[in-house]
Amino acid sequence: MTGGPGTGGGPLLSRTAHDRAHLARLLPDPAAGRPVRVLTVDATRAVPVLEHPSGPRLVWDERPSLPVGGVYLGEADGVPYAAVRGERSLTVDGRPVDRWAGLRDLGAELDDLDGGLLAQAIGILEWHERHRFSPLTGAPTTVERAGWTQRDPTTGAEFFPRVDPAVIMLVHDGADRVVLGRQAVWPPGRFSILAGFVEPGESAEAAVAREVEEEVGLRVTDVRYVASQPWPFPQSLMLGFVARVDGDQEIRIDPTEIEEARWFTRDELRAPDGQLAVPPSISIARHVLDRWLKDD
Repeated sequence: MTGGPGTGGGPLLSRTAHDRAHLARLLPDPAAGRPVRVLTVDATRAVPVLEHPSGPRLVWDERPSLPVGGVYLGEADGVPYAAVRGERSLTVDGRPVDRWAGLRDLGAELDDLDGGLLAQAIGILEWHERHRFSPLTGAPTTVERAGWTQRDPTTGAEFFPRVDPAVIMLVHDGADRVVLGRQAVWPPGRFSILAGFVEPGESAEAAVAREVEEEVGLRVTDVRYVASQPWPFPQSLMLGFVARVDGDQEIRIDPTEIEEARWFTRDELRAPDGQLAVPPSISIARHVLDRWLKDD
């Protein structure tokens, strides 16, 4: 695969330029005897970075084969890639490391190949960190399929990587205004579009309507899907929507959900007065908001 759904204007973390080569995970050696480029991810989700004139690049360790405990990520241009948990170091494979940084810091600057591999590596390693024991028996699980399956050694049950669906929605009035809210833990002035998790037995569209009404007391209609983005902090899949407020309603916030919410016009968001901070460019929230600002 030479490109992905995020290439060409999609959310930044949705980009990809490698083949996950899922069938190779079934093989004893998914790398088929080839050397493997391995990315080390430390306990804080940081990875080694080289500062290049064209932008930051990940520093990959060249290994003769898939290392023990490594998770196979796939391949690009005939080169296999993998990820492992490890400690920070000043060099990787004899090459200097300029800094260690996380996906939030790097995601907007990496190219499609490094960006896609890093999002995948963080997501799968975080799953392993949180699912070391069988939910059926409590027994320590064994890792199979090059890191993509865990097995209960007592019952033989298989467990696969978990992804939690969440909706994130831009609520508008059908004209020139959009609702933004802020959480108390955010930096002063930071506002974003609304979001929440999908509950069992609930469609994504129903979750949009429910979360909006719970958080700001507004009933919405015309719910439309926009785009999706992996958000491995630790294991979410963000489903982006737009929704229109049904009629003339007043905002009524739930203080347990958000601290403040209000209407903003396009002009306010295009020319902020210094008191408003919109979501960072790496987030799908920014992608959906930017599309609305362009009247797309």
